[in-house]
Order: sequence, then structure tokens, then C-alpha cells
Amino acid sequence: MITGTVVLLFVAFLLWGTGLHEARAQSSLKKDFEQSLAQQAATTGGDTTATSQAPPAPTGSAVAVIRIPKIGVDKAVVEGVGVPDLRKGPGHYPGTPLPGQPGNAAIAGHRTTYGAPFYNLDQLTNGDEIDVTTLQGQFRYVVDRTQVVRPNQLEVLAPTLESRLTLTTCNPRFSASQRLVVSAVLAGQPTAPPAATTPTTAVTAGSPPPASLDDPSGPAGDGAARFQTAVWGVITAALAFGVYRLARRRRPWWRRFGVYVLGALPVGFALFLFFENINRLLPANF
Repeated sequence: MITGTVVLLFVAFLLWGTGLHEARAQSSLKKDFEQSLAQQAATTGGDTTATSQAPPAPTGSAVAVIRIPKIGVDKAVVEGVGVPDLRKGPGHYPGTPLPGQPGNAAIAGHRTTYGAPFYNLDQLTNGDEIDVTTLQGQFRYVVDRTQVVRPNQLEVLAPTLESRLTLTTCNPRFSASQRLVVSAVLAGQPTAPPAATTPTTAVTAGSPPPASLDDPSGPAGDGAARFQTAVWGVITAALAFGVYRLARRRRPWWRRFGVYVLGALPVGFALFLFFENINRLLPANF
């Protein structure tokens, strides 16, 4: 019964608790991006080509806003597809061009956790529109291909002669065994890429190649979280057992109930951190 309860609480944490984290991050990211747009308009007079000399965006910062009307997506896109990045929202694969630039721009997103921005990505069909705003302007893409691939099929990130947008997420829902890939072609002319980036390569020059369609720096999930997961698991179990033993010694029943209520605070906090570290072990865009 205890194991079943913990499993159900973890599922609730994944489906709803992580969404609160993503919602706070999205609010901050969108404000930052709007400020960047306003600053650019003030310094360039609305000339988007002036961003051509801008340095690459730091990992975790907002680089675009993606809108997919058919499935209700309106999210800020961050730079990077590592575990910390995708907790904030959809992430731009480093080394691929930004949307609107020549080549194959690629974005990954969660399917079931942290706001699940790509939950209904499978509903997109040929002809559906995807709108993306970057500091270089607004761009419209039209979906023309959907496929399911293995996590190590990196050819979906390969450079293309035409300007494309590639969206990736885990498939099927609640699993990381496959990747759902939606590809769209730019409607209109691309903009000039920043001189400081290499827009037609699949990975940044000098960096190791991606190991999977998750974090390009290594395997899916954060293996370093194993130790923290074990520590917080032991702490949670110890606190829960301590509260139980303390409550058993109390009479009458209302004092016992009071011990459980007060003990729920430290146990709940430890359990939350335990779940946070378990979630770090999952694939980045699960």
C-alpha cells in the first residue's frame, strides 16, 4: 500500500507538479524575450538584420516563441535541450540554425511532463502551420512530414538545403522508446544567420556529436542524480518512519492525528526532492 501510494504521488508530481515549475519559468522567459524584442526595436529602429552580429544566446535563455494554433501551443523556446533546459519549455538544439534562418532548425519538447508542450504533436498533419518569432522576425512554417524514429536516428537533425523546422519529442506518450518527429518547411524567404554561428551544421564545431535525440552532450537523463536520489529516498523513508513511531505513542487519537499533520510537512518536502531527483534520471524530453 505504501509503495502504491508513493507511485501514485510520483505520477501526480510528473503530470501536475512539474507543470507548475514550467509555468513559472515560461512567465519569466516570455517577459525576458519581450524585453529583448523591445530593446532591439529601440536600438535598430525595427531593422531585424541588425541582429546578424549578435553573439550566440546562452544556454537556458529565451531565443524564440513558438505558436502552433492547432494544438494550442504558445511557448517560449530556450537555448539547449538538456534536462535543466527542457524543464523551462521547448529547447533549441545547439548547433542547428535558429528558426527563420537557412537550414534545419530543430526544437525538442516534453510530451508528458513540465507543461507537456508537445503532448498533442501527433495531431499535426500536412498543411498545419507553425509560427515562430525570434529576434530576427516572425516566420511561418507549414508541416509536410511526420515520422517516428529511434532515439539514435540523428539524421533528422542533419543540415538541409531548404529552410526547415524539425520538432522532436518522446513517443509514445509516457514512454521514451521512440521519438516523434514533425518536419515543416519555411513559407517565405529565410533571414541572414548571425555571423557568430554556424547555421548549416548539425552540431557546434568542435563539440562531441549528439548521443541521442535528447541532451546533445550525452545520454538521456542525468546519471549524476543517482546518488542524490538514493540520499533523498533514505531521508524520506527515515522521516516517514519517525513520524509513524512518534504518532503511535500518542493518545488520544486527536494527538496522534496532530503528529501526522505536522510530520507531513518535512516528509512532504523530502518526498518532493526525492521525486525531483528521480525525474532527473528520466530522458530529457520524456
